[in-house]
Amino acid sequence: MTERFFAPCPRGLESALAVELGTLDAAFVVPADGGVAFSGPLELAYRANLESRLASRILWQVAHGAYRDEDALYRLAHGIDWSRHFRADRTLRADVAATRSPLTSLEFATLRIKDAVCDHFRARTGKRPSVDKQRPDVRVHAYLTEREATLYLDTSGEPLFKRGWRRDTDAAPLRENLAAGLLALTGWMPETPLLDPMCGSGTLAIEAALIASGRAPGLARTFGFQKLAWYDGPTWQRIRQRARDRVRPAPPAPTIYASDHDPRAIAQCRTNAAHAGIADWIAVEEGDVLSRAAPAPAGLLLANPPYGVRLDDDARLAAFYPQLGDALKQHFAGWTAYLFTGDLRLARLIGLKPSRKTPLYNGNIECRLYRFDLVTGRPPRTSRAGIVADSR
Repeated sequence: MTERFFAPCPRGLESALAVELGTLDAAFVVPADGGVAFSGPLELAYRANLESRLASRILWQVAHGAYRDEDALYRLAHGIDWSRHFRADRTLRADVAATRSPLTSLEFATLRIKDAVCDHFRARTGKRPSVDKQRPDVRVHAYLTEREATLYLDTSGEPLFKRGWRRDTDAAPLRENLAAGLLALTGWMPETPLLDPMCGSGTLAIEAALIASGRAPGLARTFGFQKLAWYDGPTWQRIRQRARDRVRPAPPAPTIYASDHDPRAIAQCRTNAAHAGIADWIAVEEGDVLSRAAPAPAGLLLANPPYGVRLDDDARLAAFYPQLGDALKQHFAGWTAYLFTGDLRLARLIGLKPSRKTPLYNGNIECRLYRFDLVTGRPPRTSRAGIVADSR
């Protein structure tokens, strides 16, 4: 039987996610704003959760209909046979998102949907699920447009960017699925040397190593579908074992490189890589991006330069970007550099002309992925204002 699904993802990665889902044999793949709709058998939910590097969740559609007010939402949700999908002793959470909805309070809409689920169980079984907003067994998601509502059951549980290997508690690390999306947008292939010279806790390099090793991103975690009534343990074990069998051994010498000027970041990168099971795939070393040498004659440099919100951060970054452009031209001729940033001044100040600009979002922050083709040529020149200028 064919089921309908929706996979949210970071905005800007919809097309890349559609391609990825196609490789997993998803059918009727349709990119939308903020995610991708697709269809397939229930078993596809197992594979998509295990294998997708770009999705944030895999949502299984259980109802769709028109609505005008909260009472109509209640009736739509109450009409679903929830007892066929999960047991009354499972804990529950409901979430609502909307685009141009006429409702004045999404919190009240969420409450009505939660009440409908619980009332259904009370009428059918004499019991009702308990609400747990922190670590629920089952999550019900509703998406509202101006006139229509779609209800989903979450098959993922914790968001899919939580691979299970991260131990650091950085305030704003790059999410794993966004890092994997950046790699997809660059077109990087594992045989090409890759460097992140501002690696922080190592997310970009670790995601690259997971790709190169053939290790499924969800191999070390559990999923929400394991709490649903249609979960088939033997089928899931077979799918996961096939993924384990695909994992490749590390090469004699790594071609994925990560460096940072902060020794604490380097220590965290090494710890995270070990927890991810791919430490032997990455060469990690302490080094300053402004002075380090290229590790190979040609390759791909991908980095997420720091960007801040305080005025002193702005001033330091404005001085740093020209220095970064100078260093890239001096030390990485023959390479292709991709810089992902939420500071849109970078392209103006770095002294290099981007050959591509891809709009993306990191959460609610508007960002760009800039591509710079670093060619061998004359040394960089300095303008009268002291800003490094493009020598091409």
